[in-house]
Amino acid sequence: MQNIAAYLLLQIGGNASPSAADIAKLLATVGITADSARVDTLIAELESKSINELIAAGSAKLSSVPSGGAGGAAPAAAAAGAAPAAAEEKKEEKVEEKEESDDDMGFGLFD
Repeated sequence: MQNIAAYLLLQIGGNASPSAADIAKLLATVGITADSARVDTLIAELESKSINELIAAGSAKLSSVPSGGAGGAAPAAAAAGAAPAAAEEKKEEKVEEKEESDDDMGFGLFD
């Protein structure tokens, strides 16, 4: 990921086709040693390809991936209805426990 990020940063900065040395130099500025094999593979894969077209193609592929938001809505709503009642009971128990702990001390701060 850091190699791809460095490649994209270099492109945004105006370098139309960053080299492996450019990527290594950029990563070195933040204390990261570039893996030359991975950088070379990245350069070979992206050579003569448009980053904008690759991003558009990737976005199209991701649009078909289900995000999973709609499947659990009904059970979650049913569980949410029961949760407030249980929360109220817990609050009452906590209040009682706090009062008991104050009585055990035998004195109050402002008495």
